Amino acid sequence: MSTTEKTALDEAAHETVPPHSSRTADDRTGISDVFVLGMDEANRATLEAVPGAERYRFHPLLTPEELQEDEVSVPELLERARGVLDGFDGRIDAVVGYWDFPVSTMIPLLAREYGTRSTSLESVVKCEHKYWSRLEQRKVIEEVPRFGRVDLEAAEPEPPEGVRFPMWVKPALAYSSELAYGVENLAEFRDAVARIKEGIGRVGRPFEYILEQVELPEEMRGVGGVVCLAEETLTGLQCAVEGYALDGEVTVYGVLDSITYPDSPSFLRHQYPSMLPQPVQVRLAEVAKRVIGQIGMDAATFSIEFFYDPGKDEVRLLEINPRHSQSHAELFHFVDGAPNHHCMLALALGRDPALPHRGGNYRYAAKWYHRWFTDGVARRVPSQQEIARVEARIPGVVVDVVPRPGQRLDHLSQQDSYSYELAHVFTAGDDEEELRDKYDRAIAALGLHGEPSQGGADGGRE
Repeated sequence: MSTTEKTALDEAAHETVPPHSSRTADDRTGISDVFVLGMDEANRATLEAVPGAERYRFHPLLTPEELQEDEVSVPELLERARGVLDGFDGRIDAVVGYWDFPVSTMIPLLAREYGTRSTSLESVVKCEHKYWSRLEQRKVIEEVPRFGRVDLEAAEPEPPEGVRFPMWVKPALAYSSELAYGVENLAEFRDAVARIKEGIGRVGRPFEYILEQVELPEEMRGVGGVVCLAEETLTGLQCAVEGYALDGEVTVYGVLDSITYPDSPSFLRHQYPSMLPQPVQVRLAEVAKRVIGQIGMDAATFSIEFFYDPGKDEVRLLEINPRHSQSHAELFHFVDGAPNHHCMLALALGRDPALPHRGGNYRYAAKWYHRWFTDGVARRVPSQQEIARVEARIPGVVVDVVPRPGQRLDHLSQQDSYSYELAHVFTAGDDEEELRDKYDRAIAALGLHGEPSQGGADGGRE
C-alpha cells in the first residue's frame, strides 16, 4: 500500500457523513443508530445506562461467538458485517466495539467504508501487536521491561539476549492472557514455548491479514503475526489507567487497582478508584499520555496496564489496549454515575466524551473473579431467577455467570493459563470491607462451583 493510498484511507476513517446518500436519518427525533460489534446482553444493559441513552438506538453487529471462537477469518467477518450494514434501512451513525482483535481492528476497517469515526488502523495495530507496541513504547518512555522475540523454530529455544529469568513468555497476539506463562528457568521456558507453539496460530495467523492493510516500518517487516515474546517479570502492585484521545489531547479519566489471588497471577478483583498515592497516579497518567501520543490514537478510548513497585518507587508499563475495558463499565457507573461506554459512544458520534466525576451512589466498586483452579465441570450453575433474587437482596451487586450448566471448564474461551472463570461479581460500597462482604454473601447465596472431571485433577492446570 502506498503512502498516498494509506493517507487517503486514514482521512476517510474520520469522515462524519456516511457515504450512503440514498439513506435518510431520523433527524426529527435526533436518534443515532449505533452498531455494536459483538454486543452481549451484559453490556447491553450498561450501554443503555450511559448519559443520554435515549438518543441512541443500539444494533448488534455479529455475535461474540462469531468474533471470538476458534480461528477467525477477518475477511469473512467483514463480509458478514457488510451484509448487516448494507441491509440497514437508515443512516449508520457509528460502528463501535469494546473487545480486542478482531473487533478492535474491524472498527477502523469498517470506518473507511461507511464513513464513521474511528482512530486509524495503524494505531490499533501498534497496540494489539505486543512486539510492535514495545518498540513504540521504548521510543518515548523508559518504563518498559527488557523484552525480545523468541525463535519458535529453534530445536532448543533460548531466551532473547539480555532478557533474564524470571520472565513471561507469551504470544504477541492473544486473548485475555491466553497462552501466557510465567517461567523461572530454562526448562520451564522451553516447556512454555512448546505450548505456545501449538496454539499461537489461532490469533496470529488471522492477524496476518491486518498487517497487510498497513504500511509497516522497517523494524516490523517480516515479523508477522505468529510471534512469541519474552519479557522480564514485573513486580509490585498491578494497576490500570483508562482514558481517551481526541484532537491530539490525551485524557486519563480513571485509575484502578488490580489485585490477584495469593501466589497466583490470576485476577481476584479490579477495584475503583485506585488507592495508590496521588503522585503515583499522576506519573501513570503522564506515561500513558506519552505512549498514546507516540502511537497516534485519536477519537478513541484506551486502557493501559501497569505495575508499581513501592519499594523501588518504579512504574513499569505492562500492555496497551486500544479500547476501554468493558470489564470496568459497572465500576465507573457505581462510582462516577456513568459507564465508561459513554466515552466510546461520544467519541464515535463527535460529542463530548467527558465522564462525570464521583457522581455515582457509592465511593468504591470492584469486579471480582470467582475462579476454579483445576480442570472440571460446571455442575451447580444458578438460574437467572436465582441471580436476580441475590441482586435484589444485596444492593450494589451485579452477577454475570460465565459457564453453562454442565459445561466443561476447559471448553471456556478466553481464559488465562492458570484458572477458569466461573462468575464475575460486581460489588459497590463505601469501603473495601463492604465490597468484600457483599462478594462473600453473593457467592454463598449463589452456590456456584465447579466439580472435578472424571479421573480427578490429573488433566488440570498447573
